[in-house]
Amino acid sequence: MFAGSLFVKAMRTRMLALCALAALSCAAAQAAPLYPGEDALYAKAADEGLVVSFDTGPEWANWKALFAEFRKRYPKVEITYNDIGSAATVVALDKSRRRPQADTAYYFAASALDAAGKDVVAPFRPINFDKLPGVFRAADARWFAVHSLNIAFLVNRKLVKNVPQRWSDLLKPEYRNAVVYLDPRSTGQGQVAVFAAAYANGGSVENPKPGADFFGKLKQAGNVLRVEGTTPYAKFVKGEIPILIGYENDGLKAKYADGMGEAADVVIPQDGSVSAPYAMSLVKNGPNPSAAQLWLNLVMSDVGQALFAQGYVRPAVPGTPVAADVAAKLPNAPQVRPLDVAKAAARKAEVDQLWSQATLGQ
Repeated sequence: MFAGSLFVKAMRTRMLALCALAALSCAAAQAAPLYPGEDALYAKAADEGLVVSFDTGPEWANWKALFAEFRKRYPKVEITYNDIGSAATVVALDKSRRRPQADTAYYFAASALDAAGKDVVAPFRPINFDKLPGVFRAADARWFAVHSLNIAFLVNRKLVKNVPQRWSDLLKPEYRNAVVYLDPRSTGQGQVAVFAAAYANGGSVENPKPGADFFGKLKQAGNVLRVEGTTPYAKFVKGEIPILIGYENDGLKAKYADGMGEAADVVIPQDGSVSAPYAMSLVKNGPNPSAAQLWLNLVMSDVGQALFAQGYVRPAVPGTPVAADVAAKLPNAPQVRPLDVAKAAARKAEVDQLWSQATLGQ
């Protein structure tokens, strides 16, 4: 009995030692730096102990997974966030410029231009900054794209017999009262859709008229069910919309996460589309600058970029390693052009006017 007890005790001691060794091995693997200087930056961030991330709602673009990765990798730094919208983020940064509350800001890149113009964000070049397409980053590094969203056709196959593959398909009589899209006068997504249609019809970001004219033709054909003022995602999932011109990630989320399954089809039109950049910035004079840089570097790392892909949005950094099953849901689409938001923003009033003339006769 005594010998048996000694044996059990010895085995228990050995198992504990093995578990401890395994834990150390996991910790070492986890602690492997993502980039040179990460450990030193983490030490500075740990002294601050907090990073405040504006407008990163956890259910959007897989931010909750990035929060979890940050907390796992940097347990000495707490991360908090809000979800107030792109335009509201710029307003909040402007109002608190004398005593900033935020450390980082996330928004549609057109709002990043506003923030830079109001001088409420600071230059910072995160890792992989130089890999971004030129139109996906500010020359002075006061904003940079972290992911993009492609304009696509979101199709309910229970309501649509033949899935459209091109913008020109949407003009066919079989799609009468079938198409929904967002108002370009009041939504960024609607503006982006006009530019996508422009490229497909011989225009460009500098010549949006063919895009506006297309929506005029769509109305004349009787194929517009309605124009929405806010994203009608819930209506699509409920089966109330045959074809929604919207962002690819909403269709993929409906298909793979929210129960539509094979009833949802997501088509990037073959004759052209655009990708809209969503950006982040370092807030000027933010309270926790080292923690902010630590957070922004994680977002732009291969790890962070791959987590975006798992949330059905396109990583901004070209060549991001993505698991095969994830890549299969985000097929290569060479017909998609990165949208130059500076040029797009400069033409907003023109797009509003052209669309109104083409669709409303105003």
